[in-house]
Amino acid sequence: MTDATRLEKLLYRTVKGTCESYELLRAGDRIMVAMSGGKDSYTLLHLLMKLVPRLPFQVELIAVHLDQAQPNYDGTGLRGYLESTGCRYEILREDTYSVVTTHIDDKSTYCSLCSRLRRGILYTAAERLGCNKLALGHHRDDSLETFLLNLFYSGKMQAMPASYRTDDGRFEVVRPLIECAERDIAELAGSLAFPIIPCNLCGSQDGLKRDAMTALLTDLERTNPHVRAVMANALRNVRPTHLLDRDVARAWAERAPDVRPTTQTASRTQHAGAQPVFSGGKLRVVD
Repeated sequence: MTDATRLEKLLYRTVKGTCESYELLRAGDRIMVAMSGGKDSYTLLHLLMKLVPRLPFQVELIAVHLDQAQPNYDGTGLRGYLESTGCRYEILREDTYSVVTTHIDDKSTYCSLCSRLRRGILYTAAERLGCNKLALGHHRDDSLETFLLNLFYSGKMQAMPASYRTDDGRFEVVRPLIECAERDIAELAGSLAFPIIPCNLCGSQDGLKRDAMTALLTDLERTNPHVRAVMANALRNVRPTHLLDRDVARAWAERAPDVRPTTQTASRTQHAGAQPVFSGGKLRVVD
């Protein structure tokens, strides 16, 4: 078995486990797989196309790529790849590049506006195609970096969930790669030679806060090689009783009995009897 095959099996098992744990796939789903043309979306479609035929129920995948009219864009390789998969697909075109570069100066982050525009277009396409879910290629490192950005710059503890319902309630957004390591995805994408389309927006900017979070995690790995895995596990292992959010504490206190029941510890009747070596002031003697 080659290293690439082992890696593919590892990522497949991780995606399968995530989909099962968070119930990301259900009978009758028609899922739009958002294809940006980057390593993550290629890997997402590749693994879902291996997983879906093995499910005990019917799920339909539709790959959708948005050509954002970026300079020097060439989607020939992506289109050829989608043709070869046999998966139903669409390629859309909308000049969001000009909108973003016109409204955002080069000292600000393009990503936020670009993401909102792209997501709106995909939602419209999903409704037209009759999709009830959108699958995005966010991975474990995206979630950790988002957590750190929110912690350091927004003052809130928030990462990326495996799934969420859109504000208007129309779609469920799922992230099957959310427990996969980026380095594994990059290695698999390289070994399978996916025809990557570079991004000329976010990829053109230096000094982004997200890049700083990536650098921070890389620096921490020098002393703790497993820091990303440990942090990802922490997101699954929250202790509401040891936080300061009163709403969270109240929700935890009112949780259903089967939600992570608290282990009861018997009270100790005997304790170490430390004797005072100094006593100041007057103490009332307790008989």
